[in-house]
Amino acid sequence: MKKILLSLLALLLSISTYAQKDVTTFLGIPIDGTKGEMRQKLIAKGFTPLKVGDNECFKGEFNGTDVNIYIGTNNNKVYRLAIFDVNTQDEAQIKIRFNNLVSQFENNKRYIALEKYTISDAEDISFEMSVHAKNFDAEYYQKPDINKIDTAILKNKFREQLSDKFTPEQLKNPTNEMSKEILATAIELFLKKHVWFRIEEYYGKYYIAMYYDNEYNHANGEDL
Repeated sequence: MKKILLSLLALLLSISTYAQKDVTTFLGIPIDGTKGEMRQKLIAKGFTPLKVGDNECFKGEFNGTDVNIYIGTNNNKVYRLAIFDVNTQDEAQIKIRFNNLVSQFENNKRYIALEKYTISDAEDISFEMSVHAKNFDAEYYQKPDINKIDTAILKNKFREQLSDKFTPEQLKNPTNEMSKEILATAIELFLKKHVWFRIEEYYGKYYIAMYYDNEYNHANGEDL
C-alpha cells in the first residue's frame, strides 16, 4: 500500500508536461472517437466484423483467448469496448482464468489496483452467484500518460482535495488510515481510465467479460 502511495504522490506532484486529454487505450487504440472510427481501427488490428442479431461484434484473439468485441457509444462517442470470451468454461476452469488475469494485471506496471482480487480455492462461485447474487469483479486503472496530462489542473486538484482533509504536518507523517485515504484521493483522479472484468454465467457455464472504459464519454445525465 505505502509503495503504491509513494509512487502516485511522486507522479502527481512532479510531472510538468502539458498536453491533451489522456484516455483509456486498448491495444494502443484510444477508447474515443466515433463508432465508425473505432470499427476501422479494430479491423486494422485483425478483428473480423460479425453480425450477431441486430448487433455487430468483432471476432478475434486477445491475450491468447478467442473473443468477441462490442463497441459501446454515447451520442456516437465511444465510451467502452466490451470483450467477451467466445468459449465458456466450468467453475474450476473459470476460477483459474480469473486468477491468471488478476496476476497479469498485478504484474503489469501500466496498471494500478486498490484491492487484491484473487479467488480462493474454497470459494463456491456457482453458489455465491446464484444464491447471494455475488459479482466476481476485478478493477484496475491505467496509469496516466505524463505526455497527455493537463498537470496544472491535476496537481491543483490533488493539493486542494488533500488540504481540505489534512494539515501539512499530517501529510508529512500520515497514519495507515490516512495513507489509505490519500491513496483513494489520488486514485479518484485516474478513474477516467477504468479497465475491469467479471465472471459471467451462461446456462451453468462461465466466461469472462472485460471492459475498457473511457469515463469521459460516459453518459452523465446531459440528455435528461
